[in-house]
Amino acid sequence: QVQLVESGGGLVQAGGSLRLYCAASGRIFSINAMRWYRQAQGKQRELVASIISGGSTNYADSVKGRFTISRDNAKNTVNLQMSTLKPEDTATYYCNADIAVTIFNVLHAWGQGTLVTVSS
Repeated sequence: QVQLVESGGGLVQAGGSLRLYCAASGRIFSINAMRWYRQAQGKQRELVASIISGGSTNYADSVKGRFTISRDNAKNTVNLQMSTLKPEDTATYYCNADIAVTIFNVLHAWGQGTLVTVSS
């Protein structure tokens, strides 16, 4: 019914920047919270940043001041601007959203992930 598609990952040197994109499509009534998670090899998936429809944001302590999450409610997109990247930011990044397909039915949707590799 709904789909999240990420793009923008890749290889970057430490100190560099990348911008991740995520677009939601399908039968969408509205989108509440949108989030970016990441999962490094051998580690648990962790929440990186979140943004609600009104624009309020939250960040993991490890990325505060370096990452910025933003969204376009009209286009059903969420972005993650990553700056001053560190090798420990290397992970697969996943887009996640609470998508209402009807006024009563909310889906917790995930994208397929996009790999970010930061070289030292």
